[in-house]
Amino acid sequence: MTMIHVLDDNTINKIAAGEVVERPASVIKELVENAMDAGATRIEVEIMAGGTSFMRVTDNGRGMSAEDAHLAILRHATSKIREVGDLNTVGTLGFRGEALPTIASVSRFTLLTRREGDDLGTRVTITGGKEPDFIEAGCNIGTTVKVEDLFFNTPARKKFLKTNHTEGSRINDFIVKLALSRPDIEFHFINNNKMSVVTPGTGNLYDTIQAIYGAKTADSLLALTLEDEDVKISGYITKPSMLKSSRAWQTYIVNSRIIQNRAIAKAIDNAYKSLIPKSGFPLAVLRIEVPQRTIDVNVHPQKSELKFEDESRIFKAVYKAVLDAIRPAGRGLGEVAAVVEKPEQHVAMEPMQFVPATEPLSEPIIPQWPQAGNAHAGASPQQGHPASAGKPKTIYEAVHRSSPIPAESMAGFSAAQQSLRREKQDTLDAPVTEGRVAETTPPISSPDASAAPCSEGESLQYEGTVVPIGQVDLTYIIAQDAKGLYIVDQHAAHERILFDKFSAMAGDIPSQQLLVHQILSFDQKESDLVEAHQELFASLGFHMEMSGEREFRLMEVPADVPVSEAEDIIREILTDLMDMHETTAKEIRQACLATTACRAAIKAGEELSFRQMQIILDALAHTAFPYTCPHGRPTILKFSSEELAKMFKRTGFGF
Repeated sequence: MTMIHVLDDNTINKIAAGEVVERPASVIKELVENAMDAGATRIEVEIMAGGTSFMRVTDNGRGMSAEDAHLAILRHATSKIREVGDLNTVGTLGFRGEALPTIASVSRFTLLTRREGDDLGTRVTITGGKEPDFIEAGCNIGTTVKVEDLFFNTPARKKFLKTNHTEGSRINDFIVKLALSRPDIEFHFINNNKMSVVTPGTGNLYDTIQAIYGAKTADSLLALTLEDEDVKISGYITKPSMLKSSRAWQTYIVNSRIIQNRAIAKAIDNAYKSLIPKSGFPLAVLRIEVPQRTIDVNVHPQKSELKFEDESRIFKAVYKAVLDAIRPAGRGLGEVAAVVEKPEQHVAMEPMQFVPATEPLSEPIIPQWPQAGNAHAGASPQQGHPASAGKPKTIYEAVHRSSPIPAESMAGFSAAQQSLRREKQDTLDAPVTEGRVAETTPPISSPDASAAPCSEGESLQYEGTVVPIGQVDLTYIIAQDAKGLYIVDQHAAHERILFDKFSAMAGDIPSQQLLVHQILSFDQKESDLVEAHQELFASLGFHMEMSGEREFRLMEVPADVPVSEAEDIIREILTDLMDMHETTAKEIRQACLATTACRAAIKAGEELSFRQMQIILDALAHTAFPYTCPHGRPTILKFSSEELAKMFKRTGFGF
């Protein structure tokens, strides 16, 4: 008896399904690409439960005869190519002939098709790769494919699927990218009986982008064009003032095929390098046309990658096209970056302090810690001092002469420190009130001993008061006490403080009402997320209500969040929700709190007064994990007197 066996067709198809049909989105991609190859001008996609229970793709393409329907379900049967030489010039999206048989092998599959001129169409029914059933049936011209109970006969693969929302989002992403690649086709995407994506099918890419991403995004588009000897690039890219949080918003289309390519992504990044922060990416839709002989599409089973004959040339062409779009003739890059097309106005209430004219100030005004969300939150800390004080030129002057009268200035600073100590002691002595939990709420990822910058068994001791002595690069607070020197990342430290403060609140986070409500526009996927997580946003202090199609009115924001940051925080939370797999409500809240704390914290580059630095140091000293921010970055480093002596080679001098 031989040890080598020839696998039967059913087993072969199930093995192939692991490469071609990875998840419901892979099924939709294959079926929609077949509809596009069939010359359809209107394609409708409908799913239920993220595509795991029901998917249907309907097109008005050419359709198939009964004979072709019999052959279409056979493995490696295709109308796209005839011989190996055709691979060098293949112009269709599909060409392997594996999609229909592999989909049918892991689902309950129904195909209904009719050509123009035929009286009746053909219905093909296959259950889990078994013998197909063919009957004549009445139907419209074109093809409809229905896929139900995906992976019902391969439970090992089904358990690796994500949540229904995540799988539905992936399908939405595929539909969006396919619609951008063919603006001449009218797309309709129905998710759980709700219309999610509709494109006009006019052939105008701008109209398609506007229909998908909204008018605000469309207003920020820059057209880009480049035509070389054998490379043609067209499309749109957003201005530096309109950024997205991930590269998922970028679509690369080569010869009408959607691909992923690092060289193209890198070219865009390089062109925008000096214009945008590291955390943002421009929305881009690039259509690249090259001779078919210069690319190889037979690389990946899902046809998501291809090889260029000369990738460096594509890199240079994309870089030049993007650079020309964002730097028109006569304007510099810096000027483009500074332009904000629609500046937003923020109005907030702030208390007013009145001093009688007959009572001169006995000491300089010491600025209070700016409450995030107030109109003066981003103002320079020096605004609290008299205008005649002047900017100190040295650290010594900053500490001992923060006003024209050094003695009074120092007395004021000392009074502020005494007041701060009293407030801190009152807080420590105060009993825990109802509705406030102890500050032992574990963070998202509890740091262990290895996360601390000190050696094992050593902890950072705050003996007495840690006194700030200045800032480095307006990013790091330099402080000292009797035992050593400290360097604190002001953003990471404040992020940790806010995170612990938010986590300690058992109920909703206190919010402040906006005098002027903000109208936020979202695409369909984001709008669905906001609607589904209204209670979560309310518990975080963001109170919104629907004000129109894919629009929400923002009425309240958390008290510690700057109003100018509110929209960015909401969009980052939505990005986190999109990326999350199935998880608990507590984990979702903790992740959202980390995002809110990160955005609300002071940023690198902000100048702080000594009182503000002192408040950060004292608050950080009483957090559960002062060494790391909620994302695991270190917040504080310590250099002991002994370590400093070793650095300066003073070990033999008896310092």
